[in-house]
Amino acid sequence: MSVPLEIQLLFIGAVYLGTLIISRFSIRIGLPAVLGVLLLGLLINLQILDVHPSEVERLQTFSLALLLFYAGLKTDIQAIRGFLKYGLVLAIAGVAISTLVLGAAIVWLTSQSGSAITPGLGNAIPLGAALLVAACLGSTDAGATLGVLRQVQRHVPQKVQDLMEFESSVNDPSALILFSVAASLFTVGVQGQALPEVIISAFSSLLQKTGSGVLVGLGFGYIARLMINRLVVDREQLLIVAISIAFMDYGCTQILGGSGFVAVYITGLLMTNEHYNQPEINHQSIQDVLLPFNTMTEISIFFIFGLLVNPNQLLPALPAGLATAAVLMLVARPLSVLVFQQMSPFSFKESLLVAWCGLRGAVPLALSFNVMTAIPMLRGVPSDTSAVLLAQNCQAIIFITVMLNLSLQGLSLPSLCRWLSDRPTPASSS
Repeated sequence: MSVPLEIQLLFIGAVYLGTLIISRFSIRIGLPAVLGVLLLGLLINLQILDVHPSEVERLQTFSLALLLFYAGLKTDIQAIRGFLKYGLVLAIAGVAISTLVLGAAIVWLTSQSGSAITPGLGNAIPLGAALLVAACLGSTDAGATLGVLRQVQRHVPQKVQDLMEFESSVNDPSALILFSVAASLFTVGVQGQALPEVIISAFSSLLQKTGSGVLVGLGFGYIARLMINRLVVDREQLLIVAISIAFMDYGCTQILGGSGFVAVYITGLLMTNEHYNQPEINHQSIQDVLLPFNTMTEISIFFIFGLLVNPNQLLPALPAGLATAAVLMLVARPLSVLVFQQMSPFSFKESLLVAWCGLRGAVPLALSFNVMTAIPMLRGVPSDTSAVLLAQNCQAIIFITVMLNLSLQGLSLPSLCRWLSDRPTPASSS
C-alpha cells in the first residue's frame, strides 16, 4: 500500500526534528552528533520502505559529490602554511599506509591462519575486497572530531585543530583514489590478459580519470571565480552559484569520462584559496553559506544508512567488524601518523592526539555502497549469491567499524585531551 504524500512529509519533518534532538543529546554526553542520527535510523529501521537500490545509490553519489566539494572548500592552505608538507604527507601517504595495513589485517584475520587465533570471524575475505573495505575506512571526519573537541577546546592547540581539519579534507579524495586503484587492479579484466597488462591498464585508466577530473575541476574553478565576481552581489547568492557549479562540474566531468569526485574537490579547493573582488566574499563566507547544506547532507547519509541497514545482517559480521575496528584504531591509524614523526612539527603527545582523532564519518558509509557494486566484479569472486553475501558482509563490517570508532574514540577523546594537556612535554620533543 502506497503511503500518502502528506504522511511522508509529516514523517520526514518529524524525523529531522528528532535528529536535531538526538544530536544535541549526543554532544552533551560526548558522542559525535552523527552517531546519534545513525542510531536513530537504526532504531526506526523501516523495513517497509519501498526503496530501490538504484535510488539509494544515486542519492549516495549525489551526497558524496557534495561532501567532496565541501572538503575542497575546507582545504585552507593558508591555515597550515607552516606545516603544509607534513599535512599533505599525513593525508596522502598516511591514508595509503593505513589502507594497506588494515587490508592485510582483514585478509589475515579472516583466513585459516588468523582464525586459529581469532576464531569466529566468518568466511575468508579476499585481498581485493579487503582493500576496498580498508580504502573506504581511510577517510576521517573533521566535523565529528571537532564537534567532540568543542567541550575541551582549550586543551587542544589551535595548530593541531587546523591540521586535523586539513587532513580530513585532503584524505577524502585520497581514500577515493585508493578505492579506485583497488577496484581497478582486482576487477575482472579481459580473459587471458597477463598481470602486467592488467596493472598497466588499471593505472592508465585511473590516470586518465584523475587527470581529466583535475583539468575540468581547474576549469570550473576559474568559471566559479568569474561568476562570483560578475554575478554575486551579496553572500546569500553564493549558495546558488556554489551548488550550481558543483553539479555542473560533476556532470561535465562524468560525461567526458573523468572522475567527477576529483573535479568537484579541485574546484572547491580553488574557490576557497582564491581572492575575489568583494572583500566580504572570501573562503570563510563561502564555507559559511554551504555549511548548513553540508550538514544536511551528512545527516541524510547517516540517517538513511541507519534506516536501510538490516540488523540481521550485522550479527554474522560482528566479530570481523570488532576486529577491524580494533586494528584501525590501535594499529593502522596510529602507525600512519607516528611513522612520520621525524618530519612532524608537533610533539609526540600532540601526534598521539592526532592519531586518536581519526574519527570516521559520512564518506566511509557513502563509499560502502560502491563496495556493494564493486565486489561482485572482482577476480576470484564467484558470480553467484556468495558474491552478494560477501558484499553485504563487507558493508556490514564498514558500518560496525564506523559505529565503534565514533562511539569509543568519541567518548574517550575529551579525556585523552585533558590527560595529555596535564602531562609535561618531554624536552626532546620541544
